Amino acid sequence: MQHTPTDKDPILWEIAQKRAGFKKSFAIYVFVNIFLWAIWFFTKSSSNYVETKGYNIPWPIWPTLGCGIAIALQYVGAYISPKSLSAEREYDKLKGKE
Repeated sequence: MQHTPTDKDPILWEIAQKRAGFKKSFAIYVFVNIFLWAIWFFTKSSSNYVETKGYNIPWPIWPTLGCGIAIALQYVGAYISPKSLSAEREYDKLKGKE
């Protein structure tokens, strides 16, 4: 765990770290998937497909989808903070009751 620099707001620093981490993870995700799809493309043969319910599906789709879910969750954590959104809504409800 990194320490917050003394001249920075701790909450904003945490948000900035999450967003920077997401950007790094997304770049790695794109690079790895380009590499996997390139391997599949240049070595195409009938054995490079996974037959599912009569459809021939390229094997790189599975790591792309699996890692894509993780990247999507990381995006939500970095850019859409459910905790702050729900707290804001509750605050507005309470404020409206006054």
